[in-house]
This record gives sequence, structure tokens and C-alpha cells, in this order.
Amino acid sequence: MHFKLLVVFVEDAHTEDVIESAREAGATGVTVVTNARGEGLRPNRTFFGLSLETQRDVLLLLVEEHRSRHILEKICEVGRFDAEPGKGIAIQLDVEDAVGITSQMHTLADHMGDDL
Repeated sequence: MHFKLLVVFVEDAHTEDVIESAREAGATGVTVVTNARGEGLRPNRTFFGLSLETQRDVLLLLVEEHRSRHILEKICEVGRFDAEPGKGIAIQLDVEDAVGITSQMHTLADHMGDDL
């Protein structure tokens, strides 16, 4: 079984919607890192030294390779990443090896059957 790591940077207001869409698309779990800060092409706007930018979360999803693109596309759609600049980004990385995922592998094997 081969895995991909999806790394998602999303506004915290959309975190739950993105997680729900990823689960519906086949993700079996997610790690949420809250209170991340990002900067785009333009510097952050401030008001008396306080940032006016929205808070970000970083989502880490270890997903089965065959489902990764579908999950990535659902995340992009629900998070409106392509529709509105600054809403978020998502990337996928190859995972060479992983441990501690036995229960998720059984769940994936039950759902995917012969595709594995």
C-alpha cells in the first residue's frame, strides 16, 4: 500500500468544512495544527501593530495513493482555493514509509478491496 501526505493551509473558518469533505472523499483521519500564520505576495496589513489577516490552520492527511488526487480536488473545491486568492493551498507529497497506521490500513482494505 502506498501513501501520500496532503498538507493543507486553510483559513480556520473553513477548517471543519474541508475536513468533512476530505472524509467524504476517503480520508481516514487528519491532524490539525492551529494558529498558523502565512504571508503571501503582499505584506500583512496591520492596525496599530495588530495583524488584520485571518487565522490559518494546517491540516495533515495521510491518505492512500489511489484516493489522494480525488481528496485533493474536493479540498480545493470546498475551500475555494482556486476561486478566491488567499483562501488556501493544498499540496501532496510522496510518503516513502509509515508506521502506526495498521488500523487505517484495515479500514482502507475493507473499502478498496481488489483495487489494492
